[in-house]
Amino acid sequence: MTQTSDSQIQARLRALPSVDQLLYDAPMHDLIIRYGRLATVDAIRSVLDDYREAIRSGGDAPMPALVHDDVRLRVESIMRATLYPVINATGVIIHTNLGRAPLSSAALKAMQEVGGDYTNLEYDVAKGERGSRYTHTTRLLTRLTNADDALVVNNNAAALMLVLAAFARGREVIISRGQLVEIGGGFRIPEIMEQSGAKLVEVGTTNRTRIEDYANAITAQTALILKVHPSNFRVIGFAESASLAQMVALAHEHNLVVLDDLGSGGLLDTAPFGLAHEPMPQESLRDGADFVCFSGDKLLGGPQAGLIVGKREAIAKLRKHPMTRALRVDKVTLAGLQATLLHYMKDEATKEIPIWRMIAAKPSQLRERADKWLGDLAGDWAIVEGQSTIGGGSLPGENLPTHLLAYNVESPNQFAATLRRSWPPIVARVENDRVLFDPRTVLPEQDAQLLNGIRSAQKAG
Repeated sequence: MTQTSDSQIQARLRALPSVDQLLYDAPMHDLIIRYGRLATVDAIRSVLDDYREAIRSGGDAPMPALVHDDVRLRVESIMRATLYPVINATGVIIHTNLGRAPLSSAALKAMQEVGGDYTNLEYDVAKGERGSRYTHTTRLLTRLTNADDALVVNNNAAALMLVLAAFARGREVIISRGQLVEIGGGFRIPEIMEQSGAKLVEVGTTNRTRIEDYANAITAQTALILKVHPSNFRVIGFAESASLAQMVALAHEHNLVVLDDLGSGGLLDTAPFGLAHEPMPQESLRDGADFVCFSGDKLLGGPQAGLIVGKREAIAKLRKHPMTRALRVDKVTLAGLQATLLHYMKDEATKEIPIWRMIAAKPSQLRERADKWLGDLAGDWAIVEGQSTIGGGSLPGENLPTHLLAYNVESPNQFAATLRRSWPPIVARVENDRVLFDPRTVLPEQDAQLLNGIRSAQKAG
């Protein structure tokens, strides 16, 4: 094999067109009109850098027509949105990596309406004076949870940090060792607490923490008792934990505050759907917690937000805290959250909120959809029984029975990868050398796209 000499490499590098030369070519004019000069120049520079690297490794200089094609493909890649819809056929209902809860059509409509207009976000129309952005969700949250007051911030970790910063900065917070959980992305409760300025005091053991452990840890520096619901794992067997009611009684005896961090925190009882009971904020408030915080985009089924409900004086202190402004949510989030909460007020959550429609779906309904898919596809397909998962750090170990469409294909992982390259991308799961599609998490309006994507993947395979 003949090795490319330095002089040949230099000659090939000199043969490459300059950025300015390419900008005068007619195909580049079209790209500038369509995508703008900045993106086109970035694409040209990126493509030329790739050519230079290839030439230095012994490659040839490209043909002029190839340069134009490569620049076009590169600028299209630069300008393509990196956040887009996907079809979730995995059977994981609250899929954190896929954006957690899809929103109801009413929530989407509300977000679009306020996003495109001026709004009364912080304006009292009746009085003609400044208002508060929090009034738009406070009334609904207090009615649904029986709380005195409510506050919304940008996620549940922020809610936890705000309460600790407002009530326990520089002071002690007591928490069970069994509740030092790690949430998504590697974030750990102790690290979040540290950022709030609170001092962590661990009591009990991983599997057993009694009320006496809390009582023995109280000092003059104690400000708050924190209960964290282990929503993404379960301790079974030789386990014991103090109840929230016990913690409240102990804390109030010593003039301390109790925060119950529910994590997922749904407003509906999950037990009637064949699942374990997930603690609800209205129950925590009934037990006397001063604060309860939970997520907006998990079992609630709304946009990302951290919801804090609790006693009037305590929430008022949070609302005045400087950190509240840094953690506040925008008008679009508030509109989506308000529309989602209205579904609960109207008792229509299981019909209108996508994740609750999925949870409430009966196996017979899922079998019917899977059968329809099967009838529209060619190849080695079968309907098999399986399990759907709640996901999103909710109800660990709890599953719902479903019927899966299973594809027996020679290279299931390769087929799954091909599906992910379709438009919109289809995310399925591979088990036992089969590609599985769960109708529970595929939105009904996505059925045609799902089938078209599968057919295209079969042709490409």
